[in-house]
Amino acid sequence: MELNIIGDDEVEILLRDLIEIYGYDFTDYSRASLKRRINRIVLIGKFPSFAELRYKLKFDPDFLKEFIEQITVNVTEMFRDPSFYKTLREEVLPRLGTYPLIRIWHAGCSTGEEVYSMAILLKEINLYHKCLIYATDINPTVLEKAMKGMFPLSQMRKYSENYLLSGGKKEFSGYYSANYEFAKFDDALREKMIFSTHNLVCDRSFNEFQLILCRNVLIYFDKNLQARVFSLFDDSLENLGYLALGTKETLRFSPLAARFRQIINAEKIWRKIA
Repeated sequence: MELNIIGDDEVEILLRDLIEIYGYDFTDYSRASLKRRINRIVLIGKFPSFAELRYKLKFDPDFLKEFIEQITVNVTEMFRDPSFYKTLREEVLPRLGTYPLIRIWHAGCSTGEEVYSMAILLKEINLYHKCLIYATDINPTVLEKAMKGMFPLSQMRKYSENYLLSGGKKEFSGYYSANYEFAKFDDALREKMIFSTHNLVCDRSFNEFQLILCRNVLIYFDKNLQARVFSLFDDSLENLGYLALGTKETLRFSPLAARFRQIINAEKIWRKIA
């Protein structure tokens, strides 16, 4: 079977099915990325034809969950890009410490590694008690994983290194217990977390935040969808609040760029100033 069994026309048919049957709208996602991921699904699943793939997607709810999980990008790690977290620790979160309640939104949180990283930061600078962390994703399957707070034990060495490079001073292993092949993070870290499905493509703002993080999600959207999501974040962000993006993402060429100021050139963190 050739890897490119699914062509451009078939991709459009599948996207239309997802909207009409399930309400998932991926029409403004990067076509190249979607096509590559769908063809990978076809190859791994050994589908003999496009018709069989389409039929299974329409009538097999379990396969739908797997399909959505595969075409939405879920690559993440704890304290990813340690210098970013060091900036949060030293520059951003202390300034938010004057607020009576700090609302933080992790948009596109995937399996939750960055959400737990934030909770650890907030614990260590004694702000966790007055925070609410909203963790959202379009994919309910990855949210279920995030709520459990269990990550592969094999990753803990890497995560511990990231944590120390981000300015952590404690024993990282003190935040979790080994549970067979997984590290289970302390329940206390989840006390202020609120997990919910949210679709950046079509759902509206649901609160006013002091910090929004959406890292390495927008690179898979086309320019029009990026502009819509930036507008959503602008509507959701309190004046003088912060917006944090991934290393390859920027507000610089957005129509909203004049409303934000990048706080440090080396990091993709902007403050809303107008």
